[in-house]
Amino acid sequence: MAMETSAESPVPVRTVLSAVGGWIGRLGRIWVEGQITELNARGGTVYVTLRDPVANMSVPVVGRRETFAAAGPAVTDGARVVIHCKPDFWVNRGRFSLSAIEVRPVGVGELLARLERLKQLLASEGLFRPERKRPLPFLPGRVGLICGRDSDAEHDVLQNARRRWPAVEFTVRNTAVQGSNAVPQVMDALRELDADPHVDVIVITRGGGSMEDLLPFSDEALIRAVAAARTPVVSAIGHEQDSPLLDLVADLRASTPTDAAKRVVPDVREQLQLVRQLRDRGRRVLVGGVERELHWLSAMRSRPALADPVREIERQAERVEALRDRTRRCLASALDRSSDQLSHTRARLLALSPAATLARGYAIVQREDDGVVRDAKSVEDGEALVVRLAEGRLGVTVTERDLS
Repeated sequence: MAMETSAESPVPVRTVLSAVGGWIGRLGRIWVEGQITELNARGGTVYVTLRDPVANMSVPVVGRRETFAAAGPAVTDGARVVIHCKPDFWVNRGRFSLSAIEVRPVGVGELLARLERLKQLLASEGLFRPERKRPLPFLPGRVGLICGRDSDAEHDVLQNARRRWPAVEFTVRNTAVQGSNAVPQVMDALRELDADPHVDVIVITRGGGSMEDLLPFSDEALIRAVAAARTPVVSAIGHEQDSPLLDLVADLRASTPTDAAKRVVPDVREQLQLVRQLRDRGRRVLVGGVERELHWLSAMRSRPALADPVREIERQAERVEALRDRTRRCLASALDRSSDQLSHTRARLLALSPAATLARGYAIVQREDDGVVRDAKSVEDGEALVVRLAEGRLGVTVTERDLS
């Protein structure tokens, strides 16, 4: 319950501290996990500062030497431990601490199990999906580098990158890369570089080490900060066999710091060679195209219709005249043949005509009803007949018939 106080009726310090001690005492015994940053043994008592691996918070822990000795030699500065303790509040000094009852180091197997659970959690949220990874710029104007101070990883990245592209610029942020300060310092450097509009890509790197040394780069808070960054992030932690969770969330995973330098900036010699090849290819294509067009133009100009247009007209005129003469000859020949055929037909008609027979002195005897007399027996005496001659006709009467 809240204390009822006012400026007119304040409570003394002892009352406040006693109340705080009572509230803390109600917590009971608890298990706390953290990282040892300071370990001092004085007499039979051990004083430890237990630090949160993510937040910048710590709490003092006090315990008997036997309690810490029972945990084994693994309990040293930088070790991650789980402590069964009782919260204490020293009323006289107003100081809070934890009294250690049992100390257990966090083993490798347990760390791996926790990392696997964290990996599955982050994967279920989609932080490792390939489609959310952003491509690196072809030639970054400025590269942000987060690494340890004067570390081999820093030298490898800077030297290899500048050897490949001497004009590349770096903004280097040196941070702790292991221990309790690594996560907050790396996150602060990441936020600073991500906010810089001139930084096109960020490289987080360090050399190899044990799994415990690389634990900061599997921290959940750091993983989420990298996933939320607007700038592409390259992870170059340790060696090829090292695989912290940062490798899975980063936009690009480099096997080593040297590999990161090769992946971030192109090789100027390779690019110059590529430019020369493309330029030569373009020149060959352009020259070949121009030569083909020139050959085509020359062939077109050499054609008779373009080389001597008047001659082509004259040739066509000669052809027209030749066709006209040929037509005339064919028509004249056809007319001649038709005239000859007509003459022959006329001659045949004349030869077969009865008029021609009459012209030779013959005559045709007809009755008055135009019937032709072919036999003397067919006429009667005194019958009137008509004799047709070549020129005119005669009317005659039968007076005598010779029937012999």
